[in-house]
Amino acid sequence: MIRTIVSVVAHCHNMGVIHRDLKPENFLLQTPKDDSPVLCTDFGLSVFFKPGEKFKDIVGSAYYVAPEVLKRNYGPEADIWSCGVILYILLSGMPPFWGDSENDIFKSILRGQLDFKTAPWPSISDEAKACVARMLEMNPKKRATAAEILTDPWMKVNGCASDKPMDDAIVSRLNNFASMNKFKKEAMKVIASNMPLDEITGLRNLFESIDADKSGTITAQELKDALGKKGTVLGEEDAKRLLSMIDVDANGTIEYDEFLAATLSQHQLQKEENLRAAFKHFDTNGDGIISREELNNAIGSGGLDVSMEEVDRVLAEVDKDGNGEIDYDEFVDMLTTLSQPKVVGLTSRSSVTRGDLNAYKAARSMMT
Repeated sequence: MIRTIVSVVAHCHNMGVIHRDLKPENFLLQTPKDDSPVLCTDFGLSVFFKPGEKFKDIVGSAYYVAPEVLKRNYGPEADIWSCGVILYILLSGMPPFWGDSENDIFKSILRGQLDFKTAPWPSISDEAKACVARMLEMNPKKRATAAEILTDPWMKVNGCASDKPMDDAIVSRLNNFASMNKFKKEAMKVIASNMPLDEITGLRNLFESIDADKSGTITAQELKDALGKKGTVLGEEDAKRLLSMIDVDANGTIEYDEFLAATLSQHQLQKEENLRAAFKHFDTNGDGIISREELNNAIGSGGLDVSMEEVDRVLAEVDKDGNGEIDYDEFVDMLTTLSQPKVVGLTSRSSVTRGDLNAYKAARSMMT
């Protein structure tokens, strides 16, 4: 995929054109088939350039803008930077530079600190990381050209890139969600229900593709079939067990809000406004804490039959200072701490991630 993208950029540069808005959304599949050609679109910001010519206007999309564009002094090398960002996302599920606002993203880009330590980077080959680093070189004069990237040991045809499929982010998120306590699941449902439409369009489309009979819910069989298409073999009983662990209201199917909650990225959970809104939802009397009674109401929402023993178990898990109440900091810690997913009988072409799922935070640009 990235070889095709860089080939397009090489052709554009050979023709004296800078695209200036390269991002995943601007590469489209020509047909619905798995082997469809990938086409580059949206040349609305493209310009012709002459060798050595520099441009000053800041254009493009925040996550993919090169540092020299922000400094208003750039040329065709900026396209290679954007390709590097795309490759970083394709390999890890997260952008290399990110923040809660455009200004935060721009500051991160200008710092230029690449993270090759957070999972899944330790399991990614040194050659792949070296290729990414060549494209995300801060100094545009030292950055590899499109032609040079196409001959990179990892990028070139019959190079050293592995054919092993990447772990599936959705399967990993579903398993992670399944392992959470009921209060955390309810909190994630609250956050999911308040997400802006532009952040959940991709997940809505994914839900609809799994919901084969268009009933508005996902059954165990539909979940099993959908994961099968992704290369994950799931037995009938395992599918039912996984569904029951995601099915917050215990009605035997996964509803849209439950699916959204299960597939939220870590970045979406870490947004302050999302956390505040969810805490306020459960803190019904507005005293700044979630009491045992409020916790019971939260877990028992939707008519669930919840024992006080279960409420106390969740309270003991979340209430770090042991005062019998959940304050905001404890609530945030519960939502932003990644749990160890209980992998339910999954056998895939590559093993489902069992450890740190931080690789999938801030993946909105790939999910949507």
